[in-house]
Amino acid sequence: MESVTEKFTMTNKYLRSCKVQHPYATRTVTTRSQCRSTQGFFERLPAEVLDMILQWLSVMEISVFSMVSKAINNYIMSYVSTQAWRNRMIVPKFHQSTSPTQEDCILDHYRSLGVLFKRCTLLLPTKDRLKFIYSKFSQVPCFTMERCTSSPGCLGFASYGVFLQTLIAGWDELECHRVFNFLCEITNLPRKIETVITGKPGASHKLELQIRLFCRNVLLDPWQNRRDTLFWLTRILKLWPMVSQARLLFILYGPLLPDGKIGWHEVLDGVVAQCGLWDLAKAVILLYTDLEAKNWTADTLLGIIEEITVLPEAWHMENMARLLVLCGNSICYSVLASKAVNRRFLEISRLLVFLILVCEKDGFCMSWPVKMIQQICKVFPTAQDRWSFIQSVENMFSEVAMEMYEVVMAGNRNEDMDTFQSLCSLLNASAHFHTEMVYMFLKND
Repeated sequence: MESVTEKFTMTNKYLRSCKVQHPYATRTVTTRSQCRSTQGFFERLPAEVLDMILQWLSVMEISVFSMVSKAINNYIMSYVSTQAWRNRMIVPKFHQSTSPTQEDCILDHYRSLGVLFKRCTLLLPTKDRLKFIYSKFSQVPCFTMERCTSSPGCLGFASYGVFLQTLIAGWDELECHRVFNFLCEITNLPRKIETVITGKPGASHKLELQIRLFCRNVLLDPWQNRRDTLFWLTRILKLWPMVSQARLLFILYGPLLPDGKIGWHEVLDGVVAQCGLWDLAKAVILLYTDLEAKNWTADTLLGIIEEITVLPEAWHMENMARLLVLCGNSICYSVLASKAVNRRFLEISRLLVFLILVCEKDGFCMSWPVKMIQQICKVFPTAQDRWSFIQSVENMFSEVAMEMYEVVMAGNRNEDMDTFQSLCSLLNASAHFHTEMVYMFLKND
């Protein structure tokens, strides 16, 4: 008979053998960290299925999806690099828009593309981001200077502009410098600008138009903030001397003819409407008044204005006067005062007469030129100089009126109606100007 001790020992051996051969089931409840794997749900999908999903997503939805993970971001970068996606999403329909609504849809689409490329290239250095994006858009002719067949009616540069503006919004100044340098490199913009500013005005009118459209639609006009516009305008102008800056400003903002040519000779031979000079005036105001424009001084801007108004020859005096009126009180006074300091009585008097004429034609209050003359009088140190200045202005009224009268009498009145109307406007302007002057004199007496 086995002893109790032997039975206990045998029982323990049996239990140990059972424990080894038949272990208890492991726990099925795991923690969140234990469930975390190296691949997410989307990353385990077959590429074909993921492509089908992306085809159903909008551009903005793809841009959000690209931020899910680094693996998804890399996949979407490969996806937008395919020829099929580019053919579907970067379609050059820039010549087919027939209504403002269609144009807005095209611009909104490229604004969404800007968000997509901003997000999916977020992990790349600035230079690599720009190279990647350029490789996708360089095949579109309307995004490249001198390759579009339908400018200036093409929306290509405008679409490129809203895309670029969306892409680099919020970037610091150093990165924007890199963007500008990259664009100059791929477009050869400095060399093209050099060609038009050193040649005869209008000789390369197609290239002038391309430079204007590219700089305005891609770099300048998309920005609503004055500081942003000033940054890009300064980048474009700063490499050139003052005379070249004046020519380049006129190419960018001067009057544009219906056939797409820059109105070089229209400012010489005829009178340009207010709308034709408004863009140029706004550019001068931006450079003159913004305190961030450290590269520009009052003397520099006055020199640029002087150069602009003699391109390619001396402007028609009414056009020069209209530009100064549009530039506002401060700039106008600075130009007139600089002439007064140098005692250029005839020049300043003639300009003032046409300023008064422009105020009459364009509906500005006649008290403005009267106050301007009062301010100019303070520039002259002696009473004799002030009296000579006033006499010169009054004599110039008669001289300009006689010039217009002789032109009307020398030709057919019906054929020279513009000069006849200007003569009538000058007579009315003289009456209103002197009425305002007498009124202010009596009021101050």
